[in-house]
Amino acid sequence: MYTHLLVPTDGSPLSDYAVEQALALAVALKAKVTLFTAVEPFHVIAYTPEQVAETRDAYDRHAREEAARRLAQAAERASAAGVEHATVSQASDDPHEAIIATAKEKGCDLIAMASHGRRGVKALVLGSVTAKVLTHSEVPVLVYRHGDD
Repeated sequence: MYTHLLVPTDGSPLSDYAVEQALALAVALKAKVTLFTAVEPFHVIAYTPEQVAETRDAYDRHAREEAARRLAQAAERASAAGVEHATVSQASDDPHEAIIATAKEKGCDLIAMASHGRRGVKALVLGSVTAKVLTHSEVPVLVYRHGDD
């Protein structure tokens, strides 16, 4: 069965639900987990310097702090559940690629993640990291959807 789960989180309530469910699965399987979050790199599209709200350094610091906060919360839950865990954050314009690469690098045999369940035009416009992971991953993917979605 599965022995090492990759559990991506974006800090949303649905993602938090998926973390809880994945940790319960890890307990049942006696598996370890790698908790993962992607950080969007700084992008500047502006005509004048006054239009840029944050400097690259400020953005990078804020993004790293937010990623660390997300992972710390998930790690605290893993510790409370008695699940062996590690944390990884990675800057990426393509979170699905970072998730898949991390699963391979860390030797994970299951990716357990949330799906916001967007359909129709929303899915087309916003895309879905989960759908891209499902489409491109060679590692099996378990998708959690909250009953209220």
